[in-house]
Amino acid sequence: MTPESHLETLNPEQRAAVTYGVGGAGVHGPLLVVAGAGSGKTSTLAHRVAELIIHGADPGRILLMTFSRRAAAEMTRRADRIVAAALGARAALSWAGTFHGIAARLLRHHATEIGLAPSFTILDRADAADLVNLVRHELGFSRAESRFPTKATCLAIYSRAVNARMPLEQVLAAAFPWCAAWASELRALFSAYVEAKQRQNVLDYDDLLLYWAHMAAEPALAAELAARFDHVLVDEYQDTNALQAEILLALKPDGRGLTVVGDDAQSIYSFRAATVRNILDFPTLFSPPGHLVTLAQNYRSTQPILAAANAVIVLAAERFAKDLWSARAGSERPALVTVRDELDQARCVAARILENREQGMRLKAQAVLFRAAHHSDALEVELTRRNIPFVKFGGLRFLEAAHVKDVLACLRFAENPRDRVAGFRVLQLLPGVGPATAARVLDAIEGPDPCAALVALPAPRGVGDDWRPFAELVRDLAAGRHGWPAEVAAVCGWYEPHLRRIHDDAEPRLADLAQLEQIAAGAPSRERFLTELTLDPPDAASDEAGAPLLDEDYLILSTIHSAKGQEWKAVFVLNAVDGCIPSDLATGSAAEIEEERRLLYVAMTRARDQLTLLVPQRFYTHQQARHGDRHVYAARTRFIPAAVARLFEARIWPAAPPRNAPADARPRVDIGARMRGMWR
Repeated sequence: MTPESHLETLNPEQRAAVTYGVGGAGVHGPLLVVAGAGSGKTSTLAHRVAELIIHGADPGRILLMTFSRRAAAEMTRRADRIVAAALGARAALSWAGTFHGIAARLLRHHATEIGLAPSFTILDRADAADLVNLVRHELGFSRAESRFPTKATCLAIYSRAVNARMPLEQVLAAAFPWCAAWASELRALFSAYVEAKQRQNVLDYDDLLLYWAHMAAEPALAAELAARFDHVLVDEYQDTNALQAEILLALKPDGRGLTVVGDDAQSIYSFRAATVRNILDFPTLFSPPGHLVTLAQNYRSTQPILAAANAVIVLAAERFAKDLWSARAGSERPALVTVRDELDQARCVAARILENREQGMRLKAQAVLFRAAHHSDALEVELTRRNIPFVKFGGLRFLEAAHVKDVLACLRFAENPRDRVAGFRVLQLLPGVGPATAARVLDAIEGPDPCAALVALPAPRGVGDDWRPFAELVRDLAAGRHGWPAEVAAVCGWYEPHLRRIHDDAEPRLADLAQLEQIAAGAPSRERFLTELTLDPPDAASDEAGAPLLDEDYLILSTIHSAKGQEWKAVFVLNAVDGCIPSDLATGSAAEIEEERRLLYVAMTRARDQLTLLVPQRFYTHQQARHGDRHVYAARTRFIPAAVARLFEARIWPAAPPRNAPADARPRVDIGARMRGMWR
């Protein structure tokens, strides 16, 4: 096999993206790859990494950033296979991961230079919100005469300001107008929150990027960071925020060696502070402008589905010009089905799903997508009535399960005894210890050797024999006496009697802890384990909504946001009406409406063979029950005007009998027979 053989599987546009600037003198200029839905983006990026290595790039000086650790692992595996076939060696990428994961590694490496202790721990979102709440209470804001924003809202405001790089007042006006009156109090809260994190040597998710950005702003550190990597490649660039773009420009200010891949038409995460401007403005950031390659051949959907999706997105106010096309001709146009109301919508979807199943399409190959989680309520009832098993994306994540948080809190406390959130949680597992006692213990062990102080501390009143095993466990963990990963087993062994005392359903929770031990076995150290698990947690096996799923085949229900990156043979999109798509909560600005258009486009491009958009004519409202059920009429989504609707097959469900049909051709129901049968 020649070094160029791997290029034979690529189409001309993919090959152009993979080979741009490779093999020439010096490092290539900035490259933007606009990769349409289903256009082989992952394969293209993996081939580009491999092509760089095949032509002499040092794998240790390549930085690959994605939005999940799994995506980075998949690209690394693909690049390994290509390089092995061409050179007989592995790609051996040592810097592949998420923005936050890479940031954590760099911060630990430079910790002493930027005033951090290398043993810092990372708060997940829930723990960060708890720390915000603690500070909020200490400042007296929880006792305000008028309603002060909740801890979750406060953290969301803080996160938006940090990631969007926007002044607090501007964030409040744009996204949290009901909190605008609290601007000065929120500023004081955030100042105290930052000080609390620094005292406790903890960082939240936003700090990882913020510290990295501040490092990159220091000339000496910036030069060292930039010199570390010859090539920087970024996946899903349309989902980056202003802070991430700032970091990238600091790493590669002239764009040399920088490759970004994404699709402006799939930028749908503004609620996380992502901005489509990053990808739209990328070519003009540099002089000369960045090179642009567009991938338009779609390997997923049939041409009729792509024709309809193209017609929806071509009406966008601003975009990179591309029309997806497919070699899969297909004869079935997407369907635009008008139904009477949400109940008929549920019945129609359930009936179509069963029809597909009878024709050999598995339930797993079908998905129902919706703008908001509650839009599937009526459908879930109908699916249950018809005994159609389903999984709805959005259960608790692994770290949100109480028992997992308990074990991780113990490990975090041993790693960093200044972490008061972890300390509060693990101390209150002991019988007789409440918030006040936990606070007194944490105050008492502040000093140069918290673990020794903990062992020397007399048992708090009411704790009794449970105190000594706990204090000695923390001391031994901090000293590394158990060794890694045996530390996890030691914590689980100590925790099991407390778990059985606290929770009735101990067995499934113990199964989660067994899974935790398996995950720990794959990490080289406690620090890496805590960091990686916090930044990219797996799904939980218990503590989820609903009973365990026993069927081997099941339907997928998902919000459109959660469906991004997925594909199914048949896709049903609920509530394709104004007020739902676009959401009536997201029409306050032109930018919000454009993002809602992109949401519909993302939903449509998940379908391989069948696409059905449902249009209920009316929605019932129940807020004023004493006046009886009210309903409002809905109009088809503004994103499918008449000119676009012609690309769909219009249907009505249920189909009405022909107007001139004889009376005996119409369906008859013998109600009397049913009533007589009730008593037989």
